[in-house]
Amino acid sequence: QVQLVESGGGLVQAGGSLRLSCAASGRTFSTYAMGWFRRAPGKEREFVAGINWSGGSTRYANSVKGRFTISRDNAKNTVYLQMNSLKPEDTALYYCATIIYESRAPTGSWGQGTQVTVSS
Repeated sequence: QVQLVESGGGLVQAGGSLRLSCAASGRTFSTYAMGWFRRAPGKEREFVAGINWSGGSTRYANSVKGRFTISRDNAKNTVYLQMNSLKPEDTALYYCATIIYESRAPTGSWGQGTQVTVSS
């Protein structure tokens, strides 16, 4: 397993942008597919975006497609989530996790989360 630490959350107005980062420890980071998830108050956790081990393939939830971009830098053991055109409904605690890319299922390594709040 890897240890994951998210950063980059904050308060932003609707229409604004944020870039989340997820730093991983361990020399096996480049072998893992990675995903971003979020949990809004009173709602279930939902998949946001995923990226395969090489960064050559990505997938997104319909609600963020065209606005969010996931990327990774294996040399820096980091995965990113660029969030543009933010909406109040994007307000949530955002987590990164290791995943099975095809199923989007998390595989057990989670960060502590970073809060994103979008004001209207």
